[in-house]
Amino acid sequence: MDPNHYRFQGVWRLAAPAPAVYAALEDVRGYPLWWPEIREVRQIDEDAGEVVVRALLPYRLVIHLEATLRDPDTGVLEAAMRGDLNGWSRFTVTPDRPSGPHGPGSTGCRVLFEEDTRPGKPLLRRLALPLHPLFRANHAVMMRRGRRGLASHLASGRRDGAGVGPGGSGGAGAGAEEEENR
Repeated sequence: MDPNHYRFQGVWRLAAPAPAVYAALEDVRGYPLWWPEIREVRQIDEDAGEVVVRALLPYRLVIHLEATLRDPDTGVLEAAMRGDLNGWSRFTVTPDRPSGPHGPGSTGCRVLFEEDTRPGKPLLRRLALPLHPLFRANHAVMMRRGRRGLASHLASGRRDGAGVGPGGSGGAGAGAEEEENR
């Protein structure tokens, strides 16, 4: 196992229609409104920007994102990452089963998050072996808070801006469930 290679996968179930969830995830500039670990977003152009991330561990990451796929018909948002993290991330948003976790006739959806990345920041590469489990736990907390924040954001009905492809607070997380993050 290469301690500098991270593959993450997780599923969020949200009590919101798939198109609304897709739109919120596509609006990367709006992430700081609901995802506290996303501290800042700087738009470079229609398909690219930088996000500044700081989760529980005392370090910040600056990641350049460039949208590589935006397909609302299939619900796929994918971005290439470079900078303090290098690789890719993808959200796939699909309608939930009609008799899914939110009851018959549910307007809920399922969000599959996938990421394949390696640290670009030298300090993270040096600390990869001893701190690998801590880095993974930090990511899991960030994603859990992202799911809760997005559920709260969608429930509030706020819609702000537009942004670069995919890039984890707050809220009670009403109407959200998370499956295992690997």
